[in-house]
Amino acid sequence: MNLEELREEINGIDKEILALFLKRMDAAVKVAEYKIENHLPVLNETREEEILKKVSENAGKFGGSAKVVFSALMDVSREAQHRLLNDGKKLRDEINVAVSSYHSKAKNPTIACQGVPGAYSHEAALKVYKDANIQSYERWEDVFDAVAKDEVDFGVVPVENSYAGSVTEVYDLILKHKLTISGAIGLSISHCLMANEGADFDTISKVYSHPQALSQCKDYIKEKGFVPEPCLNTAVAAKIVAEKGSINIAAIGSVEAAEIHGLVILEKDIQSSKQNCTRFVFISKKLEIEESANRISLAFSLPHVTGSLHRTLARFSIAGLSLTKIESRPLPNSSFEYLFYLDFNGNLRDSATVDLLCSLYTELPTFTFLGNYLEI
Repeated sequence: MNLEELREEINGIDKEILALFLKRMDAAVKVAEYKIENHLPVLNETREEEILKKVSENAGKFGGSAKVVFSALMDVSREAQHRLLNDGKKLRDEINVAVSSYHSKAKNPTIACQGVPGAYSHEAALKVYKDANIQSYERWEDVFDAVAKDEVDFGVVPVENSYAGSVTEVYDLILKHKLTISGAIGLSISHCLMANEGADFDTISKVYSHPQALSQCKDYIKEKGFVPEPCLNTAVAAKIVAEKGSINIAAIGSVEAAEIHGLVILEKDIQSSKQNCTRFVFISKKLEIEESANRISLAFSLPHVTGSLHRTLARFSIAGLSLTKIESRPLPNSSFEYLFYLDFNGNLRDSATVDLLCSLYTELPTFTFLGNYLEI
């Protein structure tokens, strides 16, 4: 047989596979109807494991490949069943309320930021809400407490830097305080070296800044031979240097921080990556979903089953959803168990996306919907 004849043979087989697939989905719908009548759950892990084991054995040298194919078949069948059973009612109701209750963007909100004036979080807040009333707090934990206690409308915190990576503490605090993400903005970060009048590169021995900023400027710090000194915030670093008045110390932070605290800028754009960008999120107590929301964030754990991460992520691909971030964190008080943070593009006014989230909410050991929001 030549190549064209072989391709025709494959085309014929594909038609048979498609017909069988549709027949199988019809059967899955009937199974769902039976489960509705008899109040049975969609997921039967024991039966799935038995089927996959048998498939693998019968497929011989293609056993692993056959398991992947049949796992996908089971996943799409369960999706159809979850949809018919209207599973995940608690989450579904929360989403419906958030979508229907949203009216308009807040005007002149009170926003909590960590640090003092001149911090990058202040800048991020004012880019989204130019007339916001900014309240400064010492620690990220204090920002979250203020939001949780309704002292402010929103909190603004950094979650990720394009060079230094994720700010994992912030994700942990979001889960701890059971808050939601209501918005996000990517802010270009240009770090400056600032010091008191009279200081220069020969007098400076120590440089203050937030650990993330120190990491983003580590090449510059090493080149100059400075000793890095971590502190709570870049603007706090500027405030410390100004208050000490010494010519032997400097700070790394924004131009605004230097101006506010009366420091002299010795050099600009000192970060290792000239494309340096930090992603900030707005956290809130009330879940709201605006019409133009374009990003969804989740946190979940996975069952101890081979291929569970692959199968879970494949369901987003099946739904045509584009993942933008995935990260794992060890679960506290557990042995080698992980929590996964996931961001993807989407809007929960799309019923198929809601169905996917509700099915995962029903099946996974832990599942937290963190928000559907506009990222600019």
